[in-house]
Amino acid sequence: MEKFQRILLKISGEFLMGNLEYGLDVQTVDDIAAEVKEAHDGGIEICVVIGGGNIFRGVSAAAYGMHRAAADNIGMLATVMNAIAFQNSLERIGVPTRVMSAISMPSVCEPYLRRRAVRHLNKGRVVICAAGSGNPYFTTDTAAALRALETNCDVLIKATKVDGVFDSDPEKNSSAKFLSKLSYQEVIEKNLRVMDQTAVALARENAIPLIVFSLKERGNLKKVLQGTGKCSIIS
Repeated sequence: MEKFQRILLKISGEFLMGNLEYGLDVQTVDDIAAEVKEAHDGGIEICVVIGGGNIFRGVSAAAYGMHRAAADNIGMLATVMNAIAFQNSLERIGVPTRVMSAISMPSVCEPYLRRRAVRHLNKGRVVICAAGSGNPYFTTDTAAALRALETNCDVLIKATKVDGVFDSDPEKNSSAKFLSKLSYQEVIEKNLRVMDQTAVALARENAIPLIVFSLKERGNLKKVLQGTGKCSIIS
């Protein structure tokens, strides 16, 4: 696993549901933890950003009339719950981990400080960044791009339920075309909903590559890091 030294892994909250309609599927969380352990044992320094959509989606709540700022604050708290659950799964299999929240809650986890996060990564700890960027109106995708840049990650890897980027939704269109390599500009111009446009623009401005792959298949993260797994590369 010599391709990358430090990565940021973005995991959507929806992915943590497994086959449930709501909440956390413990087996799915444990499976993802096993994937992260494998990469960690291979010498990769790992920063993780987790979404909260399995518990609460700010955008959906805002559409029903809740003020967007209030809805997003609830969504950020949901990501903290997911982060603590993921930390527990990692620590049970012997991976040293720190949860760092953009919203200060010192009795639950550490506050996010860039220098401290980098120090944890240097010491071989997996850093789970919770509460997004700490600001409403910004998605956890944008928070992932921000944290990847702040902690000097080589790449931002987004784990999804599909193999990568397609020209249309592969779950709705069986003839959707798989796109293995594309530019930031293509993602923005074609409005490919792989990440929100703010996150893609931030990655483009700072020239950090984006990789999109499926975490559904065991061992896929290791394959992607070795350059053999199926994925889409945006650069």
